[in-house]
Amino acid sequence: MIAQVVPILLAFGANLGDRGETIRAAQRELAGAPGIAGFAASPLRETIALTPQGPDPDAPRYLNGVATAETTLAPHALLDLLQSVEHAHGRVRGAHWGDRTLDIDLILFGGRVIKDERLTVPHPRGHERDFVLSPWLDLDPSAVLMGHGRVSELLARIGDTTSPLDEPSGPATETGGGTSDG
Repeated sequence: MIAQVVPILLAFGANLGDRGETIRAAQRELAGAPGIAGFAASPLRETIALTPQGPDPDAPRYLNGVATAETTLAPHALLDLLQSVEHAHGRVRGAHWGDRTLDIDLILFGGRVIKDERLTVPHPRGHERDFVLSPWLDLDPSAVLMGHGRVSELLARIGDTTSPLDEPSGPATETGGGTSDG
């Protein structure tokens, strides 16, 4: 049986430790993982921490980025991989929307809609988060978020509070295993 190849969109965030190196290391690990190919990462962007009460300018700032890839993994197997990478980088699941060394969200899994006790795809708040939409536009200016429309229009509607990060080695637009059009 031939495994189905599914395009995915992942979102990365960190506001503790060496945020940029943690995200880039996690991206390299995922790019080299079995069942993942064509991994392309956006430039990183910095944002104010978002809490259940709203933006918190006093909390450590986040670095965020997204990546596109293709996978032959089933959705929950991919989620297990993402959570194992988070754990390897010191992720502790505590307070909802709390500070973290690494957060990896599965935003899209092909055209599938998944909603169960472990996974909701498309991500239920991806369309209202500039820290997902802005780096996604950096990676793919013609991106469309399933069920919500053009990413450029979504970002224009909510506003962009992110700021580009000046990465010494430049953005990781391609991280092994495939080619990038961007």
